[in-house]
Amino acid sequence: MSTESATSVSDSTDEPPAAAVPERRRLTLDLDVDVCVVGAGLAGLTVALETARMGASVAVLESHHVGWNASAHHLGTVMPGYGVAIDDLIARLGVDHTRELWKLSQQGADYVRATAGDLAGAALETTGALDVSNVDLGERLIGRLKMLGGNFGAKVEGWSVERVRAALKTPRYFHGIHYPDAFHIDPRNYLEGLAVLARSNGVRIFEESPVVSFEASGIRKRIATASARLRAAHIVLAGNVHLGVPSPRLTATLLPVWRYAAVTEPLGARLAEAIEFPGAVMDANGIDHFRVVEGDRLMWASPETTWAGEPARYGRAIRRRIATLFPALGKPELRETWCGIIGQTVHGMPQIGEWQPGLWVASGFGRHGLNTTALAGQMIARGILWGDDRWRLFAPFELVWAGGRAGRVAGQVVFGWTRASAAVGGAVARWRERAALRENAREARVAAANREMAGEGDHAGGQ
Repeated sequence: MSTESATSVSDSTDEPPAAAVPERRRLTLDLDVDVCVVGAGLAGLTVALETARMGASVAVLESHHVGWNASAHHLGTVMPGYGVAIDDLIARLGVDHTRELWKLSQQGADYVRATAGDLAGAALETTGALDVSNVDLGERLIGRLKMLGGNFGAKVEGWSVERVRAALKTPRYFHGIHYPDAFHIDPRNYLEGLAVLARSNGVRIFEESPVVSFEASGIRKRIATASARLRAAHIVLAGNVHLGVPSPRLTATLLPVWRYAAVTEPLGARLAEAIEFPGAVMDANGIDHFRVVEGDRLMWASPETTWAGEPARYGRAIRRRIATLFPALGKPELRETWCGIIGQTVHGMPQIGEWQPGLWVASGFGRHGLNTTALAGQMIARGILWGDDRWRLFAPFELVWAGGRAGRVAGQVVFGWTRASAAVGGAVARWRERAALRENAREARVAAANREMAGEGDHAGGQ
């Protein structure tokens, strides 16, 4: 392992000193390390922590501050899986390959659970997650449960329409798949805890130190910031859509997606009357994701855009969405609204692995980022220091251009189409359900009338 040749940092002067504000340190003198990680989000900090635990000298370069965007702005639900449906993965890769990917996703979730359990303030809650459908899944649900439970060993439960609606008082949901081992964390505290763990293992985290360029050829890679240079045997690009100038080719493979979320004001007893499920709920179309927090508040994420928008504006859309699904809650007042930008790949899977010798990529985690960033951090660390090549399981998901501005326009159209088609599909499913109920009621009336007529006939014949 290489040793540090020279280091120097300076305190940031644009933030007031306070016990609750972590120290901001900039890279100001040249540095020589084994591993340089670009980006101090979930993926970057996990890579840094794991490589340091294995004995490497590690530096993290962050253009802003730890977890300044998407990594600290999500709902904190942790469960196995990816952003691509398991059926689609099997169709593309086969059962065996998909099984190995599923195992990795479960290991990522287990890593977060173990790490969060050791961190003060991570607020680990094991309350499960419920994946619901706005259409009647029927046999498809049974097939998916057999696949997850039988082939992949996942702990899952099938919920009937009646059970789903007993927990969620809305006619808009039908069947559901329950993940009882899914859990929830406080994302901001977890992220800060990762940074503390990394520093305690010798990782040097330099904030407000954007990378302006790097040269990945040769044994010792060269990384330049505005005020200093760094050399490393390995570079890990974990900057996601914010990487920008240092690697425009990688950034161009990600569709930037802004996800908006809000927390309501206290809703009192009426919230418990509308939602009795304590864990996270997400619909199969990826439109809504919500859970109860602090006993009587509702945390909800719904709209997505491919251009930055004003959170308050989309907060109004969230209020309307809540009223649509749970009319008893009306349009509740919001305590806070926010948004975070994620990087979405064309194929929907994360980009994990060695791009070229000594240059590693961890990006494109989409909506399923907590467990996948954890597995990426472990895999890359083991790939660098142990030669573990399981990252090649992600090799079929190559770097694909996201289409630039045209891709963002197309992405926004797809989001709109998905919401519209889900609304139409749900309306049709509910109409069919009502029609079936009417038909069953009609058949019951006819059967009752026939029994009555038969009874009268028997009575007349007896006389």
